[in-house]
Amino acid sequence: MTSHIMPTYGRLPVTFSYGKGAWLWDENNKRYLDAVSGIAVCNLGHAHRAVAKAISKQSKTLLHTSNLYHIAAQEQLATELTAKSGMDNVFFSNSGAEANEAAIKLARYYGHQRGIKKPEIIVMEKSFHGRTLATLSATGNPKVQKGFEPLVSGFIRVPFNNIAALEQAIHAHKNCVAVLVEPIQGEGGVNIPAADYLNKIRALCDQHQLLMMLDEIQTGIGRTGKFLAFQHNEILPDVCTLAKALGNGVPIGACLARGEAAQLFSAGMHGSTFGGNPLACSAALAVLKTLDEKDLVNRAHLKGQQIAHAFTQALKDNPQVIDIRQKGLMIGIELAFPCAVLVTAALAQGLLINVTNEKVIRLLPPLIIKNQQIDFLVHTLSILIQEHSQPM
Repeated sequence: MTSHIMPTYGRLPVTFSYGKGAWLWDENNKRYLDAVSGIAVCNLGHAHRAVAKAISKQSKTLLHTSNLYHIAAQEQLATELTAKSGMDNVFFSNSGAEANEAAIKLARYYGHQRGIKKPEIIVMEKSFHGRTLATLSATGNPKVQKGFEPLVSGFIRVPFNNIAALEQAIHAHKNCVAVLVEPIQGEGGVNIPAADYLNKIRALCDQHQLLMMLDEIQTGIGRTGKFLAFQHNEILPDVCTLAKALGNGVPIGACLARGEAAQLFSAGMHGSTFGGNPLACSAALAVLKTLDEKDLVNRAHLKGQQIAHAFTQALKDNPQVIDIRQKGLMIGIELAFPCAVLVTAALAQGLLINVTNEKVIRLLPPLIIKNQQIDFLVHTLSILIQEHSQPM
């Protein structure tokens, strides 16, 4: 079959027809447990009733008017997000990359307001912030940058989870205006930093008048057992970006700001044709309401611990399991060997998983995952890991 789709993805040999909760069904009606959630997007699972109802209702009244006018659902969503996050205001976009673009522009304008002609942003090795040219330049993965040079200048890279290196970079680069970091690196291998890492970044940013900018695109909306991952540390960033699970599959991104950062943009300085449209905001409002009504954020905390414990017990005697990392329902199983083959092996067994950074199995199951589904996930994947492990 000839495809007219640009080959930007190495797609698996499956097409899904419909989904319900944590399950997906392909064209042959074979069932799969989705332990990836569309890459941390469908936190409520597939075809969630409340989201479907909100989309249907909104589609019958108004899809788009543009941001030249007030949008009631957008105003309501901004109120909900700022209340839940402790931030002051929001710019809505269509994706995480766009939300990060807004954050980068905020940082640069903040620098220019301070008289810095060439402002620089500190970013992390192994980070991932998007595929647009600026967010690609901020990303700490030379592999995905290759062939797209010249990259956007103005980014300083330091090792993740290394406060000494960060402090050294701040002192060495007098044009530094911000630090952009993921609370947990997803694409980089589910890398979870020291418990006080974000607190120390907050202190350094305060000391040097830098914007602390957190990319919560993967960690946000309950994924780590808090509504936002920075809430584990009881701090507030200056800028925080969201997307993925905010719309449970309906494209929406958000750049939240606080304090001085919230006052930087004025009319005409940034925009988005579709950002914050009635349909996307109605879907997001249904997501937030469901998270609260079903106590799903706390559920992510408990179910994540349950899954990590089950894998620890099932794989404790396998010397090729290097580490099991977990925060809420963000789980990484690091192996001693490249394990991309496990993705297709799991697919054959009716299980959807992901491998990142070559040797890390990344699991991002929906927050509504049930005990029987957890049992299937742990049992199926543990057997596959054992079967593909080589004798030491």
